[in-house]
Amino acid sequence: MIHFHGTPITPRSVLHSLAGRSFCVPHPKPQDLAICHEIGESVMLDNGAFSAWTKGRTVDWPSYYRWVEPWLAYPTTWAVIPDVIDAPADVQDALLTEWPHGDKGAPVWHMHEPIDRLLRLAQEWPRVCVGSSGAYRMVGSPAWERRMHEAMDALCGNGPVPVWLHMLRGLRYSGSGYPFASADSTDVARNHAGTNSGRPPKSAAAMAARIDARQCQPRWQMAPVPVSLWEDAA
Repeated sequence: MIHFHGTPITPRSVLHSLAGRSFCVPHPKPQDLAICHEIGESVMLDNGAFSAWTKGRTVDWPSYYRWVEPWLAYPTTWAVIPDVIDAPADVQDALLTEWPHGDKGAPVWHMHEPIDRLLRLAQEWPRVCVGSSGAYRMVGSPAWERRMHEAMDALCGNGPVPVWLHMLRGLRYSGSGYPFASADSTDVARNHAGTNSGRPPKSAAAMAARIDARQCQPRWQMAPVPVSLWEDAA
């Protein structure tokens, strides 16, 4: 599993302490883009759709296409293809037809969409991202767990995942039974100083080392989804 640590990471000295790791650089906040390509093992370019959705904004997709183009020349750099959170599947598919950079991009399957679309994307693209959306927006919630089990059962059965599967905002599942090939999160960027977590400051390098040391299982094992006591009571 490749662990993409979200940026920007400040101060710059902290970012330098993570040299050799993999990074996720978002289109709305690109200030670490060049340095991540200098010191990073791999770089993921994020389209900023989730951030735009939370703020009620739209994204200038032609600007995004131009932004990613020179960086996709790096063989270990790839980009998330434009998507619109909570939009219907036909809107997402229309954006795929406009993507100009081929398989250097990865489409997003949103968990509120039909699972048939996930299966189709896995046949058509070498890498597919999974985005938490709709009733499954909260990563790790009981509803999210049920939906993810349903999707993995359909995609993998009792076996390996047939595509490179990237979990957006999913580094908490490093070391889990989900067969993710990669995931990203802003945990290190947001919490190494302790300001957001309310906890004492931590070493960003130590945080990243702990996350990167956990690998997901290579095969999916079908099993019943646990039901929480809270759901039973509800």
